[in-house]
Amino acid sequence: MKIGIGIPTQVRDMDAAVIPRWAARAEDAGFSTLATIGRIAYPGVMDTVALAGAAAATQRIGLSSNVMLSTVWPAPLLAKELAGIDGMSGGRLTVGLGIGGDRPDDFVADGLVPRGLGKRMDSDLETFHRIWGGEPVGGGVNPAVPATTRRIPLLFGGMAPPSFKRMAKWGDGYVGGGLPAATIEPMFESARDAWRDAGREGSPKLVAIAYFVFGDVDKGRANVRDYYAAVGDEFADTIAQSVHVGADGVRKVIESFDAIGADELILHPTVDDVDEVGKLADAALR
Repeated sequence: MKIGIGIPTQVRDMDAAVIPRWAARAEDAGFSTLATIGRIAYPGVMDTVALAGAAAATQRIGLSSNVMLSTVWPAPLLAKELAGIDGMSGGRLTVGLGIGGDRPDDFVADGLVPRGLGKRMDSDLETFHRIWGGEPVGGGVNPAVPATTRRIPLLFGGMAPPSFKRMAKWGDGYVGGGLPAATIEPMFESARDAWRDAGREGSPKLVAIAYFVFGDVDKGRANVRDYYAAVGDEFADTIAQSVHVGADGVRKVIESFDAIGADELILHPTVDDVDEVGKLADAALR
């Protein structure tokens, strides 16, 4: 199982200047992937901005989002931004997508409302592939992206049956939410079943995520709870209490996801202290 690390984009009032240093340290340490978690209506850094910064600061490490709420963007704009990040990184981007909807304040673009999100995502996915394939946009003759643009690999989150069907049709794999391995295991199995039912060869890539902290544990838990408070107190408390503390906590969560067949575990920070990168590397990679 590969081990990746998150960028602290979801930490309230994070120092955006830390992102290039964080990314470079993560690459030097040997993590497989740098990943984001983000939303608009929160004082952090947007996924696309953080991934672009990480792409410019690195050369080898994979880049991903876990997961990006793509329905808050106009589809042509997001498709162009993602193509630019992927091109800047030399083809290192994989995009994890979710429909959102449980935080309506994220829908700030005119005409994009938190309703009918599944149908909108299906339409957006068709738009992404048309744009990445070089079709003209805006009723004119020009494509939005360079001719060298590829179709970016996609992962999908979500727990409802349509999410798994969408993953099997459009995606390369599935991203489980930040919950314990025992809770994620049946979701992984649903992803495998949907993959087989769609007649896909091989198996979907299965990615898990978890939160960690080495330094200020209370602050780390409080940051996670604050980020998820919009979803509801019960869920926010559950996620906050599931933060994995120190080397022992990290090793245990690695073992738990390895045991259920995860292909990759992304460990997301709960504070924006760049020293957390080295501490995690010592516990998870050495």
